[in-house]
Amino acid sequence: MRFVRSGVLGGVVCSIVATAMITGSAVADPGAPAGCVPVAVAPGAVAGPGATAQAPPALAPATQAPPAQTPPAEAPPTQAPAAEAPPVQTPPVQTPPVQTPAAQTPAAQTPAAQTPAAQTPAAQTPPAGDGAVDGAAAGCAPADTSAATAFGWGRPNRDDEFDGTALSGQWEPYDGPGHNGAGRRSPGAFAVQDGVLTVNGGADGTTGGMAWAPGQRYGRWEARVRSPAADPSYHAVLLLWPDAENWPKGGEVDFMEDSDPSRQDTDMFLHYGADNSQLHGDVRIDATQWHDWAVEWTPDHITAFVDGKQWWTTDDTSALPPGPMHLTVQLDWFPEGKGRVKASEMQVDWVRQYPLDPVSDR
Repeated sequence: MRFVRSGVLGGVVCSIVATAMITGSAVADPGAPAGCVPVAVAPGAVAGPGATAQAPPALAPATQAPPAQTPPAEAPPTQAPAAEAPPVQTPPVQTPPVQTPAAQTPAAQTPAAQTPAAQTPAAQTPPAGDGAVDGAAAGCAPADTSAATAFGWGRPNRDDEFDGTALSGQWEPYDGPGHNGAGRRSPGAFAVQDGVLTVNGGADGTTGGMAWAPGQRYGRWEARVRSPAADPSYHAVLLLWPDAENWPKGGEVDFMEDSDPSRQDTDMFLHYGADNSQLHGDVRIDATQWHDWAVEWTPDHITAFVDGKQWWTTDDTSALPPGPMHLTVQLDWFPEGKGRVKASEMQVDWVRQYPLDPVSDR
């Protein structure tokens, strides 16, 4: 909004004393404020606030006449005003000074010339808006949909945010034959950048898997994962594997297995017993988007969660693992033998491990 202030000398009359005793013209007082209009007065008159122009008694021409002249010859007194007639014409002569305030009008408009400075805050508004818009597009941190928050699991006793440029020393990348001897698992299949771990699977079956050992008996694990649409040969998996490496007797808990190439259906497999018996469940979900996948293992149940909500559970204690388990992250190769294989990947934002008894944040 723009404001213009006009200067007004309210209630003040600026008077200029014109000493026109000789020239009969008004002279502007150099000390008078700008914008005051000179006022013409008769010679000898004094102008001021509330004063009326009057001829002083001593100004009568008769008193200044030579003694030899008779008073009738000096008069008529009416000629004194006639002699003073030129001052009456002074206002027209004074007209240019009257225009002086108009010539100073630009100075009165100076506030308007400064208006752009007054508008500076408005010019700064876009950065604030931009700042607001940038915060949203960066993703700002997503809403916390973790099971840990939903169920009060407390502080993790182990975690990895993948903030560096390579795998931390917490991990043991596999280096050898792939799943069931198909393809190859290579430490070179991993990349860490911008806080995200990417596991790459090549067209030749070279892929990656890694263990977060040692583990614990009972507890909770959670990871934030995204699985882009992939070749049918690649399965993205989060699982618990026995520390004793005694599979199948030691069990296996696949709490997120994306085998659907479109990544719209996710499986849960609980392997147990020497004969590799299995319990199974699945959930329809768009796994190409980020989700928080979690598992809880207690002495009496195993439960799977996604985004803080339970989607599968069993209380069959005969199917529960007999010993400590650790988390592994794997992009497994299941060759389909149907045409050219498309390179695929899975991404992990963070992983966390919690003890069964919550650890307070205090």
